[in-house]
Amino acid sequence: MQYLRLVRWKNLLFVAIIQWLMQHSVVYPILQTFGFEVGTQNVFYLILIVATVLITAGGYVINDYFDVKIDRINSPEKVIVGSTISLRASMLFYQILTGLGTILGLVLAFWVKSFSLGFIFLLTPGLLWFYSASYKRQFIIGNLIVSLASALSVLIVGVLAVALLKTAYNADLLNQTPVPMWIYAWTGGFAGFAFLLTWIREIIKDMEDEEGDREMECRTMPIKWGQKKTKFFLYGLILFSIAALLHVNYHYIPFEGNTTLKYIIFGLIIPLLVLGYLIFKSKNKSEYRQVQTLTKFIMLVGVLYSLIFYFLMSKTYGISLFGLFIVQ
Repeated sequence: MQYLRLVRWKNLLFVAIIQWLMQHSVVYPILQTFGFEVGTQNVFYLILIVATVLITAGGYVINDYFDVKIDRINSPEKVIVGSTISLRASMLFYQILTGLGTILGLVLAFWVKSFSLGFIFLLTPGLLWFYSASYKRQFIIGNLIVSLASALSVLIVGVLAVALLKTAYNADLLNQTPVPMWIYAWTGGFAGFAFLLTWIREIIKDMEDEEGDREMECRTMPIKWGQKKTKFFLYGLILFSIAALLHVNYHYIPFEGNTTLKYIIFGLIIPLLVLGYLIFKSKNKSEYRQVQTLTKFIMLVGVLYSLIFYFLMSKTYGISLFGLFIVQ
């Protein structure tokens, strides 16, 4: 049970669900729309999900390994590494998780002949190691690394999908269709949203953990800029996120009607405005922790738009919804 707590199993489940949704509710509808066969490549996506979850789990372990002293100040009741699980056992656990995840990812990349996929599976474990060992304590760069890793875990589904298409069809002919562009555009859009929300959440977490970070001489944004300036930076990120959502809706959403706009306004923009208000009001750890929970909810709502996307694709292009029926 302690090992499950150490790897944040709920977060790992969330990662797996996101990748499953990208596969079944974004990639597959696009393939169906243009007449490509789907459903015969599930084993590749399963390997992708397992590899990503293992590397993510390893990232949580190594983060706690390097953060023992800080965590004893910020959250002493939650410390596992060096308490119920020894430092040595934690390091071995990290090596097993990350090693297996990286090997699986590289085998998958070799299997589908994708250099980009292999590069991501080599880059991400390295980023997570250096983040935990050093960059986490640095100004901005630590937040950006975690945000990038979060975005890559979404985008990588699109990378695999295009790689699989290129192994099954002539690459030159495939590039004459809009399919690769559609896959990269949509998975990239979800990845961009994940990047922004993760960045916001990481800064809020730094505000929550300021006491321990200051004790260990970290240079996070709240320590270098102070709470007030950091909050203004967060307001800027929130406004940018809202502007980006509206821009995408008005310029890139190919569906008739205002279903997407309603979803964006009520599911994302209003919660983002509430998030900004709660950030303004927050002054202590418990309040910042509640704000973090709201960012996770907003990210979940953003990811669940993939189901709306599938619904609208079915309605617009006459494809079956999960192989069950066509939306009229």
